[in-house]
Amino acid sequence: MTYKPTIGLEIHVELKTKTKMFCGCLNNPDEEKANMNICPVCLAHPGTLPVPNKEAIEKVLKLGIVLNSELANISKFDRKNYFYPDLPKGYQISQYDQPLVSGGLLTNIRLTRIHLEEDTGRLLHTTNDSGEENLEQKMKQASLVDFNRAGIPLMELVTEPDIKTGKEAVVFAKELQLILRYLGISDADMEKGHMRIEANISIAGNQPQLGTKVEVKNLNSFKAVESAIDYEIKRQEEILEKGEKVVQETRGWDDAGQKTFSQRLKEEAHDYRYFPEPDIPPFEISFFNTEKIKSEIPELPAQKRERFFDIYKLSAGQTEVLIEDKPAADYFEKSANALKAILPDANFQLLYNYLLSDLKGLLKEQKMELTNLKISPENFAHLINLAATGKLTTSRMVKDVLKAMFDSGMEPDVIIKEKGFHEEIAEETLEQAISEVISENPKAVEDYKKGQENAMQFLTGMAMKKLQGKGNPQEIKEILKSKILQ
Repeated sequence: MTYKPTIGLEIHVELKTKTKMFCGCLNNPDEEKANMNICPVCLAHPGTLPVPNKEAIEKVLKLGIVLNSELANISKFDRKNYFYPDLPKGYQISQYDQPLVSGGLLTNIRLTRIHLEEDTGRLLHTTNDSGEENLEQKMKQASLVDFNRAGIPLMELVTEPDIKTGKEAVVFAKELQLILRYLGISDADMEKGHMRIEANISIAGNQPQLGTKVEVKNLNSFKAVESAIDYEIKRQEEILEKGEKVVQETRGWDDAGQKTFSQRLKEEAHDYRYFPEPDIPPFEISFFNTEKIKSEIPELPAQKRERFFDIYKLSAGQTEVLIEDKPAADYFEKSANALKAILPDANFQLLYNYLLSDLKGLLKEQKMELTNLKISPENFAHLINLAATGKLTTSRMVKDVLKAMFDSGMEPDVIIKEKGFHEEIAEETLEQAISEVISENPKAVEDYKKGQENAMQFLTGMAMKKLQGKGNPQEIKEILKSKILQ
């Protein structure tokens, strides 16, 4: 039988705000010391009252505008009741029937809703080594709670069940991640837990109704998203082929074993006993300046992708590499504009190659971010111009100057003058070097006479080595040809 997969995603995103969702505590997901950014409000002490974070609400509205969603006229917060050790209140302030944003579209996948809630704390599991002789006591596990994350603004985006494969889910999630980063809504780093994906998967045969839904939770990489969905589709198909029924449940993903595993039976909405949050009254969206929010929307990934491909004539793959790294895309564009000003017919391929290979390599080696680079886009463009116009005659020269610029931040002309790359080579020095190369490499000379062009590349390289890289390769090649063939 042919089965039809139906997949929807629930994506949780920690928002990049100054403070937490309902209190004034610092929102710092990188804080390493446990329980530093906490207060009576986010720890749910008796008598404390939550105050919604305006910045967090505006960020969700901004995303809704970008995704052509409908903004609510009136929205409210609700209590979602469940118990978990890292949930200070014993309930979560979330949104149920009146979310901030409804509908929308991204990569041809329809959106159901986008709403705001607060994140939970974080459990740390450790071995309690008490020093006792009893091995069972020494190996006893302890669970500690870090509440730094509790109360951080958490956006949840829910899609319609329009997705058919793991690959399609990844395309959607990657584009959403890019938009979140371009808008400054979140760093959306999956490794750090800023963005967490859950997939709801069901399959059905020829019947019109959907199959039984299984949720796979906390997928923390795009590879895990694709693998978990594809595995779950296959698992459910095998169950149905046996004539058995798929159980509605929540499952986890075992990355090492590349399979899903059962965690618990799936809850329904009524299990959470939602009711309106009594400490936060409903509010009108007109309170927020949506026109101002619209004016703050920058160029988005789809627009930048089209423009880069059209203007800079890079391949689709090269364009995507830049689009996925906004700081690199911004640096490339500033450098490209500077290069075009001094070299109107510039080939941006050379700029791309030196940026993505050599310059990024130096950054990686020094564990530096592009934003901390000493080389200005204008100076980088000047270096590329020197390479493109033959002022720097070898790739080795360009790399050496780039390294010196990286270390010092100086202009390329200053470095070139210091290193003597533009020193004139005396004619007799050039002639002597070429004559020595011909006499020292008779086999390469004979190979070239037989039509082997690689031999000429070898001889030119040997001459450049003798001249310590200061010669012009094209000029050396022509003199070599003349002397060999005379």
